[in-house]
Amino acid sequence: MSQRKVIPGQKVSQGTYSAFIPAPLPPVFDWTPGLVRSLSDADRLIGRLAGEGGQLANPHVLIRPFIRREAVLSSRIEGTQATLGELLAAEAGAVVYRSPEDLREVGNYIVALEHGIAQLHKLPLCVRLIRELHDKLMTDVRGDHATPGEFRRSQNWIGKPGSTLATASFIPPPPGEIEPCLAAWEKFLYASELPPLVTIALAHFQFEAIHPFLDGNGRIGRLLIALFLIEQKILPAPLLYLSAFFESTRRDYYEGLRGVSERGAWNDWLEYFLLGVARTSQDALSRATRINVILAQWQRQVAGESTNTPLRIVDLLASNPFITATGIAGELGVAFTTAQRAIERLERIGIVKQATAAKRDRVYCAQALLDILEEPANLTGSLSD
Repeated sequence: MSQRKVIPGQKVSQGTYSAFIPAPLPPVFDWTPGLVRSLSDADRLIGRLAGEGGQLANPHVLIRPFIRREAVLSSRIEGTQATLGELLAAEAGAVVYRSPEDLREVGNYIVALEHGIAQLHKLPLCVRLIRELHDKLMTDVRGDHATPGEFRRSQNWIGKPGSTLATASFIPPPPGEIEPCLAAWEKFLYASELPPLVTIALAHFQFEAIHPFLDGNGRIGRLLIALFLIEQKILPAPLLYLSAFFESTRRDYYEGLRGVSERGAWNDWLEYFLLGVARTSQDALSRATRINVILAQWQRQVAGESTNTPLRIVDLLASNPFITATGIAGELGVAFTTAQRAIERLERIGIVKQATAAKRDRVYCAQALLDILEEPANLTGSLSD
């Protein structure tokens, strides 16, 4: 693709290496037919997802497992091995044979995202909020170099395992340039008159280029996308997550970032990012629709029961497909025996099945819902209505 020559930033010598300081946003880029089409597809599909989310009777129930799915996928990019099923089962009270550190790192991502959503009622998306998110994300994680909520005071770099400053593929700004760069980044978010999806695509590159923390930059950068879409009222809740797209196209993702920093290839980056929004919106819409169909079917199956406890449990399954009698009793305020009888009723009609062999503290799972949540993202095919 032909693009106008632009200067994406400057290399500053630091003695034995040169660090990259990104130029303030917005950059120069071309509104090519390809970019206009990419923006149109992304706007159309994220609009459909917003419409579906706005029609949910209780969107927060369905959003909970979506948040956890994103937490698992975003953490997996950084090497964490926990699965969505393990996370949901552990939250329901099951014994999960996964390292506590992995589960804690995923759990921290959830805490950070939920904190960010709550803070948006008081704060705009800003540098202060970024530090708060990092503090939530990196508290009590592995290693002693995380410095939760603090910008780095030393030079970091990006490269293959074992690389050094001499062999790094990218070296972000020196520590003294971090706060000026982030101040300009924050100002751009406030003042941008570009379409919101273009604004966050540019801002995501810029944040990753600044790389302000010693660790956790990738996860914070992905969190900011979800929070921006809520702040701008593009989505009513965090239904869209790009981690699955970034993970499945990891090579293209890093090549897109490098293309900007090395030669100002903004159009290539924008088209890549907007394609991710479109495909991820389509995938999330498919999951939400199928989950709602299954839940409606189960609600009809138990609607005529003599007690409404089975129906209330079906509603809770949308939040977490794993349940226990103890958990249901506490959640619904019913006796343990009442909860156990209702679960056994759901088991007889095939809605849940026992997930562990334990005789006591039995854990049950609505496998049909878990299968939809855990299936690989469908990020191919046409961007159809």
